[in-house]
Amino acid sequence: LVTVTEQVLSFPKNFSVETIPSGCCGMAGSFGYEAEHYDVSMKVAELVLLPTIRKTSSDTLIAAAGTSCRHQIKDGVGRKSYHPVEILYDALLK
Repeated sequence: LVTVTEQVLSFPKNFSVETIPSGCCGMAGSFGYEAEHYDVSMKVAELVLLPTIRKTSSDTLIAAAGTSCRHQIKDGVGRKSYHPVEILYDALLK
């Protein structure tokens, strides 16, 4: 199944989309910021999401629709991720 996000991000020329089958980033809103949940949050993120991002090149754009997901990616691997609309907007301006 191709999601709407995958379809939209495939519109710009020279863009290809690869979905990380992670399910959840582990943050779940503010859950991961709470001291008692931090370890669980990071363990979930380390199952698939963060290791997969670490394997990508630094010029790979990372899309994450959720605000908390973008924070988890930044905190977990030090990479900036973007809302899909930001990526599409920037691509259409070029």
